[in-house]
Amino acid sequence: MKQTTMRSFMGKYSNKIPKEGEFTKKIEDYTAKVPSVSYLALAFGSMAISAGLAAFTRRRGLANFVGLWGPSFLLMGIYNKLVKLEGHDSIDHARIH
Repeated sequence: MKQTTMRSFMGKYSNKIPKEGEFTKKIEDYTAKVPSVSYLALAFGSMAISAGLAAFTRRRGLANFVGLWGPSFLLMGIYNKLVKLEGHDSIDHARIH
């Protein structure tokens, strides 16, 4: 059995340059315009609504469902921040400039 090292793996694939699709670039352009604090507000809002549903109604399933939106909103906020900091692939920027 052949043991593959990281160096041989990277050497084999280092000449292949990944490219982003046009659809991904459009999503990044759109999401970069959204303020990062809005995702944080959505996350806290979903947690507050979830707590309200759990405390004042008998719909625990719905409260759990809404409560699970919070981590998704936070993850979208992280993606948004990365898009704002990095933008498209640095390779694409290097070709333009």
